[in-house]
Amino acid sequence: MVTPGEPDNALPGMPRVSVNIVTFNSAEDITACLKSLCQQTLKDLHVHILDNASADATLQRIEPFDVRYLLRSPVNTGFCKAHNELIRRFQSEYVLFLNPDTILRPTFTEELVSALDARPDAASASGKLVRMDEKTLDSTGIIMLREQRHLDRGADQLDAGQFEKPEDIFGPSGAAALYRRKALDDAAIDGQFFDEDFFAYREDADLAWRCRLLGWNSIYVPTAVAQHRRRVTPERRTSLSKEINYHSVKNRFLLRINNMTANLYRRNLWRIAVRDAAVAGYVLLWEWSSIPALFYPVRHLRRLIRKRQTIQSRRRIDPAEIEKWFS
Repeated sequence: MVTPGEPDNALPGMPRVSVNIVTFNSAEDITACLKSLCQQTLKDLHVHILDNASADATLQRIEPFDVRYLLRSPVNTGFCKAHNELIRRFQSEYVLFLNPDTILRPTFTEELVSALDARPDAASASGKLVRMDEKTLDSTGIIMLREQRHLDRGADQLDAGQFEKPEDIFGPSGAAALYRRKALDDAAIDGQFFDEDFFAYREDADLAWRCRLLGWNSIYVPTAVAQHRRRVTPERRTSLSKEINYHSVKNRFLLRINNMTANLYRRNLWRIAVRDAAVAGYVLLWEWSSIPALFYPVRHLRRLIRKRQTIQSRRRIDPAEIEKWFS
């Protein structure tokens, strides 16, 4: 059993940071992302990419760069499975999950590593993510609402210095999240770091919540700044692919099945019920392609309950410690 706060035991010759990127038709963004990695002040990092069967020029864009390993999947295995493959293959003290549509300022990785070095109780760290205009905030960490929505703190606000204080957060956005490898190993369920039932979307909140249940913390480091081209937002839902919307609906239920304590559910029953009714009503009236997502938990209930029991049996903190994060 791993206990938060115990010292890390790095293997000789192991890099401090594995930068793991999953690409899927990312030709528009990957060049700028890799250029920003070349400019990092922290040099003790290895870049690993798994390409999920891109049909555009993504692979050609990657060729000029010093990527330690490039893996190619013949099919789109999803964000979660691809990242799990990279985590299992490559050892490092820290793992930076990085979206290809993200551009890091030169000190980004150095600032996050220094912050986690100083906080052995923390599983993860988030920097300040801004949109490509460098004026609008994208994420300063995940916030959880009582009706079981999760949002990016500060998203769409003008960056006016309101998030310049280092502080504890629920967890980091998966667009650019630095995790302690020891915490990832601790939080893994049946060898999966990201829950592969999610495929993609909301998996960052699930991992953050699981780490919280195990007693790990998460921190926000405002001096680590990155730009992110966010494409999946609620207001763009009608223009998103059917697959994205399907997983978005399905995963809101999986997130709760995995992690919600009974007391949290009882305290917020009506808020949750109203939100569930709104989501189901929208799907049944306007988004028919997502109807199977409503029944996914029912079809797989026995297996999902077993996974929940495993997660909850390993919980190390009092449920009240989790409830304070739901505002």
